[in-house]
Amino acid sequence: MKSPHDTRQAPARHPIAVAAERTGLSQDVLRIWERRYGVVEPGRGPGGQRLYADADIERLALLHAATSAGRSIGQVARLSTEALSALVDEDIAARERRTAPAAATPESADVVNESLALARSLDAAGLDELLRGTAATMGVSAFLESVAAPVLRRLGDEWHAGRLTPAHEHLVSSLLHDMVTQTMRAFARWRDAPTIMVTTPAGDRHVIGAALAGAAAAVEGWNVLYLGADLPAEEVVDAARAADVRVVAISIIYVEHRDRVLGELRVLRARLPDGVTLIAGGAGAAALTAELLAMDVQVRSSIPGLVAELRRMREGG
Repeated sequence: MKSPHDTRQAPARHPIAVAAERTGLSQDVLRIWERRYGVVEPGRGPGGQRLYADADIERLALLHAATSAGRSIGQVARLSTEALSALVDEDIAARERRTAPAAATPESADVVNESLALARSLDAAGLDELLRGTAATMGVSAFLESVAAPVLRRLGDEWHAGRLTPAHEHLVSSLLHDMVTQTMRAFARWRDAPTIMVTTPAGDRHVIGAALAGAAAAVEGWNVLYLGADLPAEEVVDAARAADVRVVAISIIYVEHRDRVLGELRVLRARLPDGVTLIAGGAGAAALTAELLAMDVQVRSSIPGLVAELRRMREGG
């Protein structure tokens, strides 16, 4: 009888060094988990060396995520890969709920609805006045989480449903982009604060998610290196080294070319300096959660989720 995580039918082709690099687990931990808990059953090469299948690496990455959330390996080792994936998704959702904005009130919902109405009428002046006035009243952090992000989600839904045109989307995105980039510049750069780089992968020109992430990081006291959209992985790596960043945040709103996006993230994870955390955010990243976790890429699909992780990193030193 096959175990719930039997992957022996899949080709085993990755040596232990690759499995360690892709999952974020040390080779010693991999060996201990296999010996004591039977978490995966790697194949063997001609010389007896361990060889891991893609499914093995996906499972190990999920186990890493589950244990990083506070569980012991003994509690999760016997779960199926499907159950592990669901558990990790629940952990991510719980972290995001914990930081859900208190300002998410009927008033903010009214602002979101009014913003969409102004966008439909292409009333640029009215929309700009509403958004800036709301940000001034609510404060930047609450505005980003309870107005700006929901407006963009609703905008995307309406656009894909055919109820809004690219002109409507461009109007809202351009106004919000101006606002949030001004927010980033308004915060002082602190000598001892860590630096986060924010951009989108090559071929992705949906820049507004990256701008929101940068503004949220600035509010949290991070120095922000905002590089806009459509930056190839090699350029991101070079900039990260030059600027000595602690986090690289990649915004993925829509996934139009799945293999290309995953390829860019794979290059980033392999070539970024040790100690640099790679975070992917946005609805597109959420759709790639399993693949990204297998690469040791953190997934934070919302602004509250990103804020929670940045706070954890600052508090943990």
